Amino acid sequence: MSGNRSWGKRCGPALLLGVLALFFCASAAVAQSLKDLPPPPPVPKPKPKPTPRPPADADFDVIRVNSNLVMVPVSVVDANGQPMHGLQVGDFRIEEQGRPQEIAELGNPDQVPLDIAILFDISSSVSEKGFFLFQQKAAASFLKQVLKPVDRAAIFTIADQPLLVEPLASAETAAAKFLTIPAATSPVPTAFYDTVSEAAKYLAANSAEHHRRVIVVISDGDDNFSNIVKDLTVAERRASENGEVTAAAARQNLQERRRRAVLEVEKAVQQADAAFYSINPGGQSVRLNEISMRAQNAMQSIAEATGGTAYVPDSDKDLERVFNEVAAELRGQYLLQYYSNSQSPGGQFRTIKVALPSHPEVRVRARQGYYPKGKKR
Repeated sequence: MSGNRSWGKRCGPALLLGVLALFFCASAAVAQSLKDLPPPPPVPKPKPKPTPRPPADADFDVIRVNSNLVMVPVSVVDANGQPMHGLQVGDFRIEEQGRPQEIAELGNPDQVPLDIAILFDISSSVSEKGFFLFQQKAAASFLKQVLKPVDRAAIFTIADQPLLVEPLASAETAAAKFLTIPAATSPVPTAFYDTVSEAAKYLAANSAEHHRRVIVVISDGDDNFSNIVKDLTVAERRASENGEVTAAAARQNLQERRRRAVLEVEKAVQQADAAFYSINPGGQSVRLNEISMRAQNAMQSIAEATGGTAYVPDSDKDLERVFNEVAAELRGQYLLQYYSNSQSPGGQFRTIKVALPSHPEVRVRARQGYYPKGKKR
């Protein structure tokens, strides 16, 4: 036993040195082997990813906010002049530039609010007719008759310049204001075209987008003071005095100016998505005067272009009947809405045609067309 311990004491250090020698030799061999290996390949650089291509419209549905929604007020009355209620989308057919359009929504007269701008002529040519007060009472009664609680009316006076005397308000407020409008007590010129255009712009800016819009004018339509007429008349008069134009040429130029003025008014009313109605208090005597007939024909043109009507009451007693007819049309006025599929260039006037094939006996009034608005993305 003691011999074994002696052997361990003598051999232990030698054994430890041997193990250490073997370890260092192995490490040197491994290090040499690593040196003999070829260098590692370079780390590959990642390739830049290409910028993704924007998906085409065909890849998935794209939601756009377009301004190609077209609103068409359409009045429908039967043979007796009574409004037709209960019509459905399938009853209507609408075409734009001869192409069928799909109706997106149909607003029922009982559901779509109505905003009216009523224009009252207080100029000398009308206030001297002798029944100014009767016109006021008939118009005030009309507002109470046709407007529901959700509807509103604004009042403009027609004189030497457009004047808004009552912003959009309830029937009671507007009717009360109407009765306070004074007649002209001295000769006052008439800026008829300017006032209609101003009323159209007012409705476009202050009436909600999906409301029905109507302009009702009580006037003989004779204009002698609107800017488009007045400015050109002054220029032409100067040219005539200088001998630059003949009397015949001056007359022809005047007619052309008035034609252009009417087209500008039509465009303003069309852009407001409004229908134009006129009531001429001049009676049947307007047909005896060239100037009066020209003015009446201008109002007729604006009414037909926008889906309204131009009335000429026979007398003051007939005025109430006319207001009743206008009220009936407005109570039967639907609001058709569709998204245009027209390929016509932007800004160009587009024609519209509305029909009720299933009800050929009814009378349909709708705008003849519209001017498209700019697109939004």
